[in-house]
Amino acid sequence: MTLAKLGIPRTTFYRWYDRYLQRGEAGLQDQSPKPKHVWNQVLDEVKRKVVDFALQETELSPRELAVTFTDQERYFVSESTVYRTLKAHDLITSPAFIVLKAANEFKDKTTAINQLWQTDFTYIKVLGWFYLSTVLDDYSRYIVSWKLCTNMRAEDVTDTLDLALQVSGCDQIHVVHKPRLLSDNGSSYVSGDLSEG
Repeated sequence: MTLAKLGIPRTTFYRWYDRYLQRGEAGLQDQSPKPKHVWNQVLDEVKRKVVDFALQETELSPRELAVTFTDQERYFVSESTVYRTLKAHDLITSPAFIVLKAANEFKDKTTAINQLWQTDFTYIKVLGWFYLSTVLDDYSRYIVSWKLCTNMRAEDVTDTLDLALQVSGCDQIHVVHKPRLLSDNGSSYVSGDLSEG
């Protein structure tokens, strides 16, 4: 009756009672539900290797370091792990110029499809590295076209864009405003070959 009045299930009471019999009052202390060991935590030895690798390859970004390290060492480390490891060792350098932060939203928002396309590469490892080139419509969030590549060349970007023009029909009808293209500053996007294409 006491347990019912307190709203404590009998099974909980007997579990507490067993803990009390085994360890006394210490057995009734709150126990943290968090595991003592994180299953996917990167070993200190691997972190040291990442730091050594970064000191050798000073020109690579954390993203490029993660990809190259995974390729060469056959041990996967994520870009965020590399970044945190380098930051902890004060190896993330400030740029020589100030980069303006992107706004939370575009100033001129898209109001219809085919006004702004976004393009980028996604890294995929399947028995070697592959790169998924995509063109995404900003308004509908629809992937207009994609191409699985073995490199990240301007030619691959051009092929993906040509396919997007075909699929959308923008290459067959008179369009007053061609879709604008948003990309990062990757070498395949800023190359002269792409601007000529």
